[in-house]
Amino acid sequence: MSDSEDLQAAILDELGALRRDIHANPEASFGEFRTANIVATRLRAAGIETHEGIGRTGVVGVLRGRLPDSGMRIALRADMDALRMNEETGLGYASRRMGVFHGCGHDGHTTMLIGAAERLARTRNFAGAVNFVFQPAEEQIAGAQAMIDDGLFERFPCSEIYAVHNMPRFRAGQIAIKPGVVLAAGDQFEIAIKGVGGHGAAPHLAQDALVALGQLIVGAQAIVSRNVDPADMAVLSFGSVAGGQASNVLPELATASGTIRTYREETRILVKRRLREMCAGIAVATNTQIDLEFPIGCPATVNHPEQAEFAGNVADEVVSPGNVLREFDSMMNSEDFAVMLQHKPGAYMLLGQDGMPCHHPQFDFNDRILPVGISLFVRLVEKRLAAADRQGALA
Repeated sequence: MSDSEDLQAAILDELGALRRDIHANPEASFGEFRTANIVATRLRAAGIETHEGIGRTGVVGVLRGRLPDSGMRIALRADMDALRMNEETGLGYASRRMGVFHGCGHDGHTTMLIGAAERLARTRNFAGAVNFVFQPAEEQIAGAQAMIDDGLFERFPCSEIYAVHNMPRFRAGQIAIKPGVVLAAGDQFEIAIKGVGGHGAAPHLAQDALVALGQLIVGAQAIVSRNVDPADMAVLSFGSVAGGQASNVLPELATASGTIRTYREETRILVKRRLREMCAGIAVATNTQIDLEFPIGCPATVNHPEQAEFAGNVADEVVSPGNVLREFDSMMNSEDFAVMLQHKPGAYMLLGQDGMPCHHPQFDFNDRILPVGISLFVRLVEKRLAAADRQGALA
């Protein structure tokens, strides 16, 4: 058996078991205490300098290479949190926690970065240093900013940052990487409409919050179709509405929430502004009070050209050029790694895995791609930090 076959067998055995253990014990955003402890324990056991509690539950490992220092440091990032949803896979290692489920593959991302860190710690075949960033609360679109606010890039300087996410729409073993927009900006909105309740038989004595909400839901559909250039991309969707409990009572309060997805920052600003203006106009027209908030949001995930090209070249070596996709449609999913890419140049790569789509109740991470993800991370470090005379000082 070759060295590469030995590595793959070891990964699928030991690290596959670790991935399934994390899957069976999922933790939601900012509650990743067990997962973070597993990460920290493994990093320390590998001789990696380890820091906990970064951005509340994040972990950062720092590893220096054995080659003459290049003065360059890069970061690799994985997300650790699970979704707040129920699992319906029926697997023997299915979630043991009702309402929490690794339905997006973060268990696999965490395992891949642990595996890469341990392998790099054994060889240290690079110059400079690498930071292993294990981020909490990606599903809440809050963990990246929390780590940054906690001094991530000041305490652990880096020149570039890279991340990998599984992608069921691509075949197992394919890697998709391109410059520019990969994922959309995502903004959650919450609307509360306060009117005056009353009897359903006497609506003239009330100020109907439900009528106002109905007008808003219908009217908001024209924000994209009548304000956004048809050549651009934007989505505005309502995901929840609530109001009233009895068929003959007009409630005084109605609420709704939804999401806005855009590629361009100018379009993101436009759609949010038009929704505010529509809320204000309908409030006047219906004599109600409408409050609009955007509690969660992140920009589009935009890969930097140089780093995307470099990552693509590394992917060519890992899976062969025929399995590297450099032309593919950007997606309306969102990812708060985008915030890190606003602070540091880097690239976000998609690793094909087949199977159910992310966030589906029957989704499961494909353990067969663990060796691919690990090799991709390792080669990124060894190639980028290859020689002592490389350009690039700490940024």
